[in-house]
Amino acid sequence: MKTIKSNKNKRSMAAIGLFAARYYLKDIKMKTLAIRIIGSIGIAMLGSCADSILNKDPISSFSADGFYKTASDAQAGVYGIYSGVQSAFRLNFAYWGEGRADAVQTNHAGDPFALQQNLLTPIITSARWDNLYVIISRANYAIKYIPTVFESEDSALRNQLLGQSRALRALAYFYLVRVWGDVPLVLEPYESINQELFVSKTSSGAVLDQIEEDLLFASANCAASYGGERNRVLITKGGADALLTQVYMWRKKYAEAVESADRVLDNSLYALVAMSAWNDIFAGGLSTESIFEVGYNEVQTNALRVLYALGSDADYFPSESFRNSFEDGDLRRTRIWDNTQAQPRKIWKFFGEGFNDESADPSANNIVMLRLADIMLLKAEAHANLNQADLALPLLNTIRRRAGLEALDVASATSLYGDLVSAILHERSIELCFEGHRWFDLVRTGRAIETMQPINGLSSAENIFWPIHEDAINRNPNIEQNDFYK
Repeated sequence: MKTIKSNKNKRSMAAIGLFAARYYLKDIKMKTLAIRIIGSIGIAMLGSCADSILNKDPISSFSADGFYKTASDAQAGVYGIYSGVQSAFRLNFAYWGEGRADAVQTNHAGDPFALQQNLLTPIITSARWDNLYVIISRANYAIKYIPTVFESEDSALRNQLLGQSRALRALAYFYLVRVWGDVPLVLEPYESINQELFVSKTSSGAVLDQIEEDLLFASANCAASYGGERNRVLITKGGADALLTQVYMWRKKYAEAVESADRVLDNSLYALVAMSAWNDIFAGGLSTESIFEVGYNEVQTNALRVLYALGSDADYFPSESFRNSFEDGDLRRTRIWDNTQAQPRKIWKFFGEGFNDESADPSANNIVMLRLADIMLLKAEAHANLNQADLALPLLNTIRRRAGLEALDVASATSLYGDLVSAILHERSIELCFEGHRWFDLVRTGRAIETMQPINGLSSAENIFWPIHEDAINRNPNIEQNDFYK
């Protein structure tokens, strides 16, 4: 393996990849792989020149052949992708998925204020896409070089690792197209200065096509089960199907969404938890309701506490409109925030009812990205859009009954919320609150402007996308700023 410039950066990124791998190895109990990673500098290569596709410095040459030699190396490369996922979503899952929506309020400057007031600029933190392209870069290396490790294309481990790599690449691109629209589509690792340095945007439709292709491959090739806790923190066949359901709903492919959701609902790994254990989905993690969660621990941490639960000074607290949107008797209400406060300043959903902590220390909780209730409600919404109310209502009412609410029929759903689809979207706003779904639900259903205009003046469809950070614009002459921010 040839030397890459900046050994200091290489060593630091190696440490990041190593700590992330240790999380998965600690909880998944694969100590032999830990030894393999510790003794290898290959993971460093996944964390330096490979990391920044769109802001890369020219290098003489790079070959991943020096790293991908054994099956353990291939596994280490995939764990490097999960390391990138940890970094990308530790904070931005909330900024991208909740910060611009109607369920949160904030008293904080910076991104929380800019997003809530619709004052986005090309210098806010959430306008950076770097960490998502780190995921993509690492995935591209894995996708190219994992096949060189295995003699047979029929190797189950080979195809499982490729499936996970492609699913994680799809996850990153799915966020990119939902946040920025048209984005650069890069499917090969950067290994030579002879490759194109300055990649132009690709249409969001073409990127979504690639996302679907990757997820269909993942659905066919990821393991149905890896055993134990691994089924929640690694992408399984069910995880690929769940993410594919979200993609189909974004594209309004309702029949396809029903099919992929059916595969999730038929999967014996997943079951709704009781209402008494609802907070434990997030506070404890690894529940039967969880399909995929990003794993964290005391070393690899996230910003959940600062975002939602930092005493009286969290980034976000429940908005008045959100607090007033609950039906009487909803058992989730007291499990989300302190109902005794006239103006609550924190959200304890992710830490448990009664959580009270003034510490600004990072959180070791996992971040639940995909869970069964989400997919059930998406399937209900798909059926409703296909005029199949008889199939939509049982799914909706299963979630409602768990929350202590009465079942709805078409007439009562219409009376309360205008129509069945709106009733399902309302249920999503309560059940999935603050998990990173609300803004994307508003956008994909065409309700972002009508919902947010009275709150922050959002009035232009072009304003729905984020600006591209100025650093990306300055580094790449072929990247144009999104139209609204020119």
